[in-house]
Amino acid sequence: MTLDPSPSQTVGPFFAFGLPFEGGGDVVPPGTAGAISLHGTVRDGAGAPVPDALLEFWQAGPDGRVPVRAGSLARDGRSFTGFARVPTDRAGDYAVRTLRPASIAGSTDAPHLAVTVFARGLLHHLFTRVYFPNNTDANAADPLLSGLPEERAATLLAIPDGWFGGPGYRFDVRLQGPGETVFLDLVGSDS
Repeated sequence: MTLDPSPSQTVGPFFAFGLPFEGGGDVVPPGTAGAISLHGTVRDGAGAPVPDALLEFWQAGPDGRVPVRAGSLARDGRSFTGFARVPTDRAGDYAVRTLRPASIAGSTDAPHLAVTVFARGLLHHLFTRVYFPNNTDANAADPLLSGLPEERAATLLAIPDGWFGGPGYRFDVRLQGPGETVFLDLVGSDS
């Protein structure tokens, strides 16, 4: 028996109490040596903040390995998990604490964080990446970044800042319109 797929529906609005979890923005525990912050704002096509978006971050560690241990939602206060899930606040802002990633072993991709964006009005979640500007050589050789016009590639680069009292980066997500973030169509994904 073959069933027809259900039609797409917009993502959200979310029940704010059901998706976030304690320490959701902590890829590493507070006080971890070498930790950085990544923060930003999710904006819609008119430039207004999106107060009920949800972002998931996946990344390799500083050693280039992707954590494979099951249970990346579990926070034991010691381990690098490679995963964060954070909602935006009323101002559309989010923040995560992590370690700078290395390139995944055997990959030509520059060090980056993979990001999935869920927000109201979207039929499917969106995929993008966060790259770091101080990886100049790796960024120049990255197949995605090097294949984009400079002004589009700039939407994938985090901006260094001193937010949160330490090494930090700003990465804003623009869902559409001028300065729209580059979003990816991933082969084999359900989007």
